Amino acid sequence: MSQSQYLKMLEREIQIINKKIDLKILQGESYMKEARNHKLLLQKVRYHSRKNFFNRFFPTFANFAY
Repeated sequence: MSQSQYLKMLEREIQIINKKIDLKILQGESYMKEARNHKLLLQKVRYHSRKNFFNRFFPTFANFAY
């Protein structure tokens, strides 16, 4: 699985969890478990997209880092 496919999969999971959270809010139920999963998925997205951001804006430093 490529990195772009992985990021798309994470984004789809985030959207699914967002829908679950919205429904639970409307029903007045607790959504703590979903919020925790949402937070973890966002951290994964940020971690995997941070390298691309760094390489895009500082390509010469990226070569020295590895």
